[in-house]
Amino acid sequence: MTVLLVRSTVRPEFVADLEASRAKMFTAIERERPVGVRYASYRLADGVTYVAELEIAEGVENPLPGIEEFREFQAGLKEWLAGPPSVERFEVRASYSG
Repeated sequence: MTVLLVRSTVRPEFVADLEASRAKMFTAIERERPVGVRYASYRLADGVTYVAELEIAEGVENPLPGIEEFREFQAGLKEWLAGPPSVERFEVRASYSG
């Protein structure tokens, strides 16, 4: 399993735009229910820093770019972000979920 963590800072005047687009995107993802992917979005206490977590199962090609609302969200980031995002790739070695 591959895990990506993307950390971004949003310009304060675009937080509402990002939130609206994020909600629309997650509604579409829940509607489509892609297999082999887990995607989560977190906002830090400062109100402008976001972390996205993307997990993709072995042998699965990322299905999110096939969802129009995901592509729209990605396009909006070019205007909304205060700077380039920080991307970290992880390899899961062990995990527990109760």
